[in-house]
Amino acid sequence: MLKIGLDNQLQKRILCVGAHSDDIEIGCGGTILRFLTENDKIEIYWIVFGADTERAVEARRSANFFLKDAKQKKIILKNFRDGFFPYIGGEIKECFERLKKEFFPDIIFTHYRNDLHQDHRIISELTYNTFRDNLILEYEIPKFDGDLGSPNLFIHLNKTICRKKISKVITYFSSQSEKEWFTEDTFWSILRLRGIESNAPDKYAEGFYCRKIII
Repeated sequence: MLKIGLDNQLQKRILCVGAHSDDIEIGCGGTILRFLTENDKIEIYWIVFGADTERAVEARRSANFFLKDAKQKKIILKNFRDGFFPYIGGEIKECFERLKKEFFPDIIFTHYRNDLHQDHRIISELTYNTFRDNLILEYEIPKFDGDLGSPNLFIHLNKTICRKKISKVITYFSSQSEKEWFTEDTFWSILRLRGIESNAPDKYAEGFYCRKIII
């Protein structure tokens, strides 16, 4: 298995894109915490497309926690209707076009292209449609649909970062607590599984899908 380092220059400008309020934290929250621990010069744009009323409050509180060590941060919360993203794709595309003019990231974190949730999938498609010359890493979200695949890029995490990520996801997104899958053991399990697959020295990792990379 080839190991490639992500040096501090590559981590300087990061765009995190999520369809719903907790998606970024679940998909790449541990990675963001690790990057900010290792590099105090990171600028992050954090955009959530479906966050209204209670979930918007949760999203902002959570984002402020995860980004508290960023050199610069911008948190953008939109309130597009949950479950209807493919039918209002034109409006969402306009947001992406404005974002492209504001921020040119070194790394973009977005949804997995083959995610079975329609909102997640359209966000992934528009990410690739809008950003052509950027490193894009697709994160995964566990769900009832059973669409987890085989990631080809892993970012190792230690137990302290994993515990911080999971505890804050559970704490900040209490509106999701009644969902059967929204539990600590779900999040620990996928981190441990990806750690096994990538032979992580501290046992845990987040998995990503990287379609194109130039070395």
